[in-house]
Amino acid sequence: MGHCLTKNQQDKDESDHHVDFAGANVTVITTKESWDQKLSEASRDGKIVVVNFSATWCGPCRMMAPFYRELSEKYPSLMFLVVDVDELIDFSTSWDIKATPTFFFLKDGQQVDKLVGANKPELQKKIIAASDLVPHVQN
Repeated sequence: MGHCLTKNQQDKDESDHHVDFAGANVTVITTKESWDQKLSEASRDGKIVVVNFSATWCGPCRMMAPFYRELSEKYPSLMFLVVDVDELIDFSTSWDIKATPTFFFLKDGQQVDKLVGANKPELQKKIIAASDLVPHVQN
């Protein structure tokens, strides 16, 4: 399991560190307003929100990004969000992010679970558990 604690000073040129954290069913949150909108939407729709607090310079975050997108396609009953800790510094600080990636699981805006670090099996286990909490519509 890996995680990043601080930005490496040698990573000043970030051009080769671009990772597409969005895609599939993952939404990148770029403002507090978009965060509020998505949480409101999730509450209205009865969805649990999975939030990935990440950073483009973080190796473990980049390794988890494709897996996170894959999970978002496999579990459409959940809402998958990504917050770049460098883009929304004050917001990330308010969530007490000490390392990246940090994953929060929210129901009605309240934290129900958390995972710190790039642990694919544990993330998948928590996502399966979260999806089991979502009422499934019977056709």
